[in-house]
Amino acid sequence: MNKYRNSNAANSTKTYNKLEIENPTDNIYEAISIIAKRSGQINSEIKKELHDKLDEFATHNDSLEEIFENKEQIEVSKFYEKLPKPYAIAIEEWLENKIYYRDTEADTEQ
Repeated sequence: MNKYRNSNAANSTKTYNKLEIENPTDNIYEAISIIAKRSGQINSEIKKELHDKLDEFATHNDSLEEIFENKEQIEVSKFYEKLPKPYAIAIEEWLENKIYYRDTEADTEQ
């Protein structure tokens, strides 16, 4: 999870230069599609990690009488809330050329 915490991705909405985003593929729609797929991957990784950490705090009793707040659980949740959003991380990775992609149409022509 450290790799996402140390990301330079924006924590709030940011305007990007359209030309920078479409430059690697020369097609804005293809670039957005690639970024969206990567964003989904990042979201799945973060979600899985969060659920794994929160499962450590889970109590498996059926009694609703005693519900208590675990301070550590709250801290874990706050940490994940402060992370940049998956789409922001994906855009940052795209702009830094950290996302591998290939053009399948060009591969079939050769």
